[in-house]
Amino acid sequence: MHKLEQLNFENTFARLPNSFHSRQTPTPLPDPYLVSFNANAARLIDLDCEEASRKDFAEHFSGNRMMPGTDPLSMIYAGHQFGHFVQQLGDGRAILLGEIRNNSAELWDVQLKGAGITPYSRQGDGRAVLRSSIREYLCSEAMHWLGIPTSRALCIVGSDEEVYRERIETAAVLTRLSPSHVRFGSFEVFFHRGQHEQITTLADFVINRHFPDLVGDSDKYQLFLNEVTQRTAKLMAQWQSVGFSHGVMNTDNMSILGLTFDYGPFGFMETYDPGYICNHSDPRGRYAYDQQPQVGLWNLACLAQALSPLIPAKQAHDVLDGYAMAYHQHFVSLMSAKLGILNTSPLDIELIASLLRMMQDSQLDYTRLFRSLANFSSSENAANDILRNQFIDREAFDAWADNYRARLLLDSSNDFERKIRMDAVNPKYILRNYLAQDAIEKAEKTRDFCEIDLLLKLLEKPFDEQPEKESYAAAPPEWARQIEVSCSS
Repeated sequence: MHKLEQLNFENTFARLPNSFHSRQTPTPLPDPYLVSFNANAARLIDLDCEEASRKDFAEHFSGNRMMPGTDPLSMIYAGHQFGHFVQQLGDGRAILLGEIRNNSAELWDVQLKGAGITPYSRQGDGRAVLRSSIREYLCSEAMHWLGIPTSRALCIVGSDEEVYRERIETAAVLTRLSPSHVRFGSFEVFFHRGQHEQITTLADFVINRHFPDLVGDSDKYQLFLNEVTQRTAKLMAQWQSVGFSHGVMNTDNMSILGLTFDYGPFGFMETYDPGYICNHSDPRGRYAYDQQPQVGLWNLACLAQALSPLIPAKQAHDVLDGYAMAYHQHFVSLMSAKLGILNTSPLDIELIASLLRMMQDSQLDYTRLFRSLANFSSSENAANDILRNQFIDREAFDAWADNYRARLLLDSSNDFERKIRMDAVNPKYILRNYLAQDAIEKAEKTRDFCEIDLLLKLLEKPFDEQPEKESYAAAPPEWARQIEVSCSS
């Protein structure tokens, strides 16, 4: 493990031509202080956790003081935002310090989010606020421990500097780690400028760094697009399986590696509602929960268009045609596992769909219902009364239970073993909006960060029984319905 001055920084993205980025020094953050530090993320970059106790730690991760080997820059990209193309976006408040190569030879981007104005700020202030930083910090870690690809979060540094959003808030800088911050929009910006040479340069950079097995293949660009398509299809299925809504699936928020990142107005669905909209800024529901799989494909089509100078149209269409099947297979497999089914079959599709319809009709909590299904008895009807009584239409549940019982019989399923399997894939704890809001309010009002750290530890083990934290798995309180998150979140 290394001290700050010993971190092994490299700057491969900085070696690309200037058209891909702008050198940018972070704007000093007044009187920074450490809000929270994530030891698990620190291990990814071989950072000694004791370094977080240094007096100057917040100075380094606010951007006030540079570490040896850093070469700070902001990346340029474009993107389709709510379906409308914007020719130039870029890191308006994020600064990439460089990449750290750890002892396992993995490269991790180290990015400061909220580090000040960049050439791409478009009249913005370049700052993040404590509220949104806490939300991303906790959710990126929650997603990781759920087994869903995501950026990671190393720490939050706060300041009393005032920042105006819907109200006056305080500034914060989030240190984000990711294998890459290249996004679909990184290619779109050059396609729409007619700069095809840059598309080739960027594609080769991404392939060399992240898909080295493709380097010598004559169809490497088509295979690259296929990799991104397959990863995105799987990611969408994973989001759907845990009831996660991203909220702003613009192409500039889509990772070229199939990661979840750029957290804003996200939400874990509570009452099951296919049309769930987590983003108050999305009244038409373009990015509603049930729209995410199709939006994933739409965004991939935008990427394919941006790569069209490198990939013949028919080959690109063939790749995109594989998305629907990949998504369907992943989704059915994940949902079947949530039901404890061992060998997925076409019979599972209606079993899953009918359960979801009953959950919607009865307005049941998505996470809590799937967790409770592990206690289903395949032999004693009376043992299922607690489960049965959650549904408004008891007869519909009885019919479904008969079909479920018959399906389990096909697997020769054992109830005890099935419960172990189901508890391993159906989380008990998720980052509900009201839990994040509690942590935010304590941090904002009294500078009490204990709840952030408690949630960080809780969400490391989402599938475990944690009796001392049982209340965090309870149904959300009535006031939680009033929480609204928007693009400023």
